[in-house]
Amino acid sequence: MGWVRVMNPTAHVALGELVAVEAHTACLWSANVSRIDEVIDGPTRFGFLYTTTVFHVEEGQERFVLDYDPVTEEVSYLLEAISRPRHMLARIGYPISRAMQHRFARDSHARMAISVSRRSATPPTRDRDTS
Repeated sequence: MGWVRVMNPTAHVALGELVAVEAHTACLWSANVSRIDEVIDGPTRFGFLYTTTVFHVEEGQERFVLDYDPVTEEVSYLLEAISRPRHMLARIGYPISRAMQHRFARDSHARMAISVSRRSATPPTRDRDTS
């Protein structure tokens, strides 16, 4: 997205995995670390929930979920966040922090819409024993 990126893109979506995100906010760069506490991995639903660590400017959780409807071939994307400022600068600049959270939600949904429109709506196949 240009102003935010995953610092460890080879991290696996797995329970306990740490994910570091670098964000550019109000002329400052910050590195924020969260831990994956829930994984959803079904045939038509995929996602995860992460909880911020003490190495994050916010305190809270964020959930990302993709749902695929095989009947309509529609893909939906859910992004939920519950947080409050942890770091002093995030508290002082609360209106800016909130604006950046809203910006992330908008940019994330826009990026997902572009990604889904570029690909077939069919979810990836998985190796399954069909005997």
